[in-house]
Amino acid sequence: MQSVPPLPPTTSREPSVAATPASAKPAVTAAAAANAKPDALEKKKAALAHERISYPFWFGGSASSFAACVTHPLDLVKVRLQLRTGDAPKNMSGTFVHVVRTQGVLGLYNGLSASLLRQMTYSTVRFGVYEELKAHFTADGHKPSLPLLIGLSTFSGFLGGISGNAADVTNVRMQQDAALPTAQRRGYKHGLDGMFRMFREEGVRSWFRGVLPNSTRAALMNAGQLASYDTFKGMLIAYTPLGDTTTTHFASSFFAGFVATTICSPVDVIKSRVMSTSHKQGILHLLQEIYAKEGATWMFKGWVPAFLRLGP
Repeated sequence: MQSVPPLPPTTSREPSVAATPASAKPAVTAAAAANAKPDALEKKKAALAHERISYPFWFGGSASSFAACVTHPLDLVKVRLQLRTGDAPKNMSGTFVHVVRTQGVLGLYNGLSASLLRQMTYSTVRFGVYEELKAHFTADGHKPSLPLLIGLSTFSGFLGGISGNAADVTNVRMQQDAALPTAQRRGYKHGLDGMFRMFREEGVRSWFRGVLPNSTRAALMNAGQLASYDTFKGMLIAYTPLGDTTTTHFASSFFAGFVATTICSPVDVIKSRVMSTSHKQGILHLLQEIYAKEGATWMFKGWVPAFLRLGP
C-alpha cells in the first residue's frame, strides 16, 4: 500500500501590510516642534527688538546722585579754581593738597548734601524730560536726527537748570565757604539749611541767583552731553566692531564729556561767580571785570577737574 505524501503546508497568500511603528508619529511631531521652536524664538526676538524699554523717570537723578558721591571732590576743586583769589593754588593738584592740609580729607566733601539735592532736582528733570520727549518724537520707530536730539536736550536741560538752581547756589557757597575769610563764611550746616537761610536772610530771589547762566549752562551741558552721547554711540556701533556693548557706552560717555565740558566751561565760570556772591551783579559788568583781570584764560578755569568729573 502506497503511502500518500503529505500535503505541503498551506501558506498564506494575503498581501503583507507594513505595520507603522507606534513611535513614528511622535517622532514626526517632535521633529516639527523642534523646527517650530527656533522660528518662535526668532519671532520673539524680533518683537523684543522693536519694543521700547521704559525706565522710571527718576533713574537719571538717582544715577547722578550716586556719581556725585564719587566725583564731588573734583566738583569742589573746580569751583575753588573758578573762584580763586589771592595766593590760592592755581592748579588742580595744588588745590587738592591745600584742601586736605587745611581741612582734612573730609574737606573735599564740603557741600555734598547740597550737591545731592541739586542732582535730585536738576538731573532728574533733565534726564526724565529728555527721555520722555525723545520717546514721543520717535514713537513711529524712526531714528531721531541730530538737530532733534540737540533741540530736545537743550530744552530739557534748561528746565533742569531752573529746577535745581536753589540747590546749586547752596552747593557753590558751601564748597567755597572754607576758602573765605572767617568773617565772611556763612556756615551752612547742610543743603536744606542753606536754602532756608538764604530764604530768610536774602529773600526768595536768592534761590534764583544766577538762574540765567545756570540754565544756559544746563542747556549747553545737556545738548553737548546727551545729544553727542547718542551720536557717538551710533557712530561706534555703525563704524566699529564694538556693537552695543558696555565698552561702547563708556567710550560714548567719555567723548560726550569732553564735548560738554569744553562747551560749558565759560558759562560755568560765570555761574559760579554769580552764585557765590550775595549782592546783585550784572553779567556784562562781571565779564568786563574778569576779562580785564585775567584775560581770555578765565573761560577755561577749572576745565581739568570738570572734565575728570564729567567724562568718566
